[in-house]
Amino acid sequence: MEPKIKPKVLFFDVNETLLDLTQMKKQVAEALGGNDHLLPLWFTTMLQYSLVMSASGRYEPFGHIGAAALQMVAANHDIKMTEEDARNLVINGLRNLPPHPEVKDALSKLKEAGYTLVSLTNSSDEGVQHQFENAGLNSYFDRRLSIEPVKKFKPFTDSYDWAANQLHVQPKDCMLIAAHGWDVAGALWAGWRAAFVSRPGQQLFPLAPQTEINAPDLLKVADLLVAYH
Repeated sequence: MEPKIKPKVLFFDVNETLLDLTQMKKQVAEALGGNDHLLPLWFTTMLQYSLVMSASGRYEPFGHIGAAALQMVAANHDIKMTEEDARNLVINGLRNLPPHPEVKDALSKLKEAGYTLVSLTNSSDEGVQHQFENAGLNSYFDRRLSIEPVKKFKPFTDSYDWAANQLHVQPKDCMLIAAHGWDVAGALWAGWRAAFVSRPGQQLFPLAPQTEINAPDLLKVADLLVAYH
């Protein structure tokens, strides 16, 4: 079997793909009265309303949507939470996430192999700047992109098209690396290639095209990409 051709640009999702949300999830669970089982509901509500805003031609920073979703989940369980408290929890939590243990080694391997590395996130530009500084990731990336200028959240096709244009490449020359089934599905439908990081609790969307890489952590993804020519 012939080795696969290298994508011109590797785009990385940030939250959960590069950064570990475990610590933040504990803080959110505490705010929800220790109800750990509400965390998936909070995440899906946050994603749902980010898409509602994009579909309606509106935009708010992702952290604000996350905070609003947290208020909604809390209210449904008779937990009072102010907008200020919710925003402080979500925004500060997102900005202080550590990288997953294998991430820096994986990024180093990909840089040494000559890949262009770009982050692409739904978080605000200011937010991801803080995230990368706190996690020590800035030196690994050639560009850091937030969907903020286009004001449409992934997985809207417009967000992937915009990111490809920022790097002056065609969609077919881009590969998204992400730990979210919805994100890799959106990239594939936008004409990109994709690699799925199957972290615990994450699944591919069965109705989407297959990703060419499906591996349990970023180092295994990197090992496969280094073999491309």
